[in-house]
Amino acid sequence: MSRLGLLASKVAGGMMAEGVKQLASGNRLRINDLLLTPANAKRVADQLAQLRGAAMKVGQLLSMDAGDLLPPELTILLARLRSEAKAMPISQLNQLLQHEWDIDWQDRFQRFSFQPIAAASIGQVHKATSLTGHPLALKIQYPGIKESIDSDVDNVASLLSLSGLLPKDIDYTDLLNEAKKQLHDEADYRLEADLLNQYRSLLAHDPRYVIPEVYNELTTDRILAMSYVDGLPVESLTNAPQETRNHIVNLAFELLFRELFDFHLVQTDPNFANFLYQPEQNKLVLLDFGATRHYPKHVASGYRMLLSAVIDNDRDTMNLALRKIGFFSQPITQSQQNAVIELCLEACEPITQNGIFDFGQSDLASRIRDAGTALSMKENYWHTPPADAIFFHRKLGGLYLLAARLNARVNIRELFEPYRIQAYSEICHP
Repeated sequence: MSRLGLLASKVAGGMMAEGVKQLASGNRLRINDLLLTPANAKRVADQLAQLRGAAMKVGQLLSMDAGDLLPPELTILLARLRSEAKAMPISQLNQLLQHEWDIDWQDRFQRFSFQPIAAASIGQVHKATSLTGHPLALKIQYPGIKESIDSDVDNVASLLSLSGLLPKDIDYTDLLNEAKKQLHDEADYRLEADLLNQYRSLLAHDPRYVIPEVYNELTTDRILAMSYVDGLPVESLTNAPQETRNHIVNLAFELLFRELFDFHLVQTDPNFANFLYQPEQNKLVLLDFGATRHYPKHVASGYRMLLSAVIDNDRDTMNLALRKIGFFSQPITQSQQNAVIELCLEACEPITQNGIFDFGQSDLASRIRDAGTALSMKENYWHTPPADAIFFHRKLGGLYLLAARLNARVNIRELFEPYRIQAYSEICHP
């Protein structure tokens, strides 16, 4: 909180300096123009990066779920947090490893690299070589993250409110509570190890997907030891052959449908860094299962009904399906219901097209943004979707972004067809 107080002073100082400059230029002063300067946005971004885990997770959720409704300055600021984190000092790392293993922990490896190969919201990844010569990836948690999750998330909310970058008329309480819950789950590395093993089992007979193997003897509450799996970052493949880019997105969407409808277990973090591609074997590597979420059967069947009804343009069934998922639990007008259904139809355009959908040539993202803004502003509808929906939509939106980045051309309808419902009465009951 003392850091937040110092930040407030710096932001205020930046506003005064900007105000003097604007007055000297003969311009009228507007408080938002003074507050939302690039320098002030950078001050807030730097402080969020210092808070690491909670700040980055809230930033990731807000920028993925509500970024198009937030000021551009905050959207850019939060986008930085999806890819940036500051590594812990070597002395701190060594102390943590001694605590989790023992003082002679280096005797467990032929080689250990102190330079992390990746740094994320609640931990960083180091490469090592086991005594038997196997390459390892060690996910090591930042000290104190577990114990400070709740207070850090609250402090981030205070910081964003204090900075003026978060609109005052939007209630993010449920989203922040969900961020706390997910962070607690992600900070449980033994839970992530179990989830990783579940995925390895579920996909054991599908050679198109590669999942790291857990090393139980090295895994602790704060260290997740896995086999090191190599591959190319998917976002780097923008110049790969069209067939390769299509194949990657095909695998990602096919897996998403299997996760929701077959496994009832969805890895909900759409960060591009969670996917690698092995071009020689045409395999998709799946990483990071901390954000994996179990989905109740009635929610999964609700989405089957919803997507099937979208294809049939059956708005009455769409309404029933949305209620089955958990929407419209708060008071809502008929006009607002219609606007939500229109937004669903807009967002599901790739699945309504009976053939190849060209993500690279589509303005789908901007149309979804405009429809969402219209729903919020014109219809005055700020209803918070159920948590299961928030995280599924986050993953779906992330795959849309990946498909657009790769200029992929994919038949999404064909991938969903095995799950399409012909008679809605099959799953009308929870």
